[in-house]
Amino acid sequence: MKEQVSFGYEDVAPAEKTERVGAVFSSVAAKYDVMNDAMSVGLHRLWKDQFVRRVKPREGEQILDMAGGTGDIAFRMATRGARVTVSDINQDMLDVGIDRAMERGYDDLVWSCQNAEELSFPDRFFDAYTIAFGIRNVTHTQQALNEAYRVLRHGGRFYCLEFSTTEWPGFKEAYDLYSHKLVPKLGQLIAGDAESYKYLVESIRRFPPMPEFEAMIRKAGFVRTKVEPILGGVVAIHSGWKI
Repeated sequence: MKEQVSFGYEDVAPAEKTERVGAVFSSVAAKYDVMNDAMSVGLHRLWKDQFVRRVKPREGEQILDMAGGTGDIAFRMATRGARVTVSDINQDMLDVGIDRAMERGYDDLVWSCQNAEELSFPDRFFDAYTIAFGIRNVTHTQQALNEAYRVLRHGGRFYCLEFSTTEWPGFKEAYDLYSHKLVPKLGQLIAGDAESYKYLVESIRRFPPMPEFEAMIRKAGFVRTKVEPILGGVVAIHSGWKI
């Protein structure tokens, strides 16, 4: 039986998922940040601030921001003196980030088109690896986690910010209704693309629950793993250390 992976609520061949995810982000790249504000009512900015506070980027550290696309996380870390490499599999997303960096005067960022499952960086190269709202779009999640472990130095830290499933009764039902009914309509109104945002909502529902994803992080070799739910698990910060 041929391998199948999830693309939203569909099960497809791995190569098809990679291709279709690429098409989704090429389609939404220009309006990606505007849509993030609309979908989260601006809360994504607070979540990202909290995420970077947990990472604690320091002066001179080498940090890989994977799926860094439009630069939101990288900009926050660069202001603290970290030397950030922004990587994404989608060049259209990187192009938006490069334009934003030029506008804001972030001249020291490195931009690199990379597949999270097959990074070109050498072993033990980075002090920290971050990925925000990107890992659920990777075709083989465990392989990407293994690569994150490989490129980190001993003592390096892994941080992932990702949507999950809220555990708050009542709020869960309201959030599901909002996600499935309103988000695609917002996508059509703002980005002219309802289908891409329908996929993004479905990809959240297919992503492993917090304990299962934490187990995958441990399987990659990380220790002292931790999960920090936000809004009952609508979003979660996952972390681990390479020791």
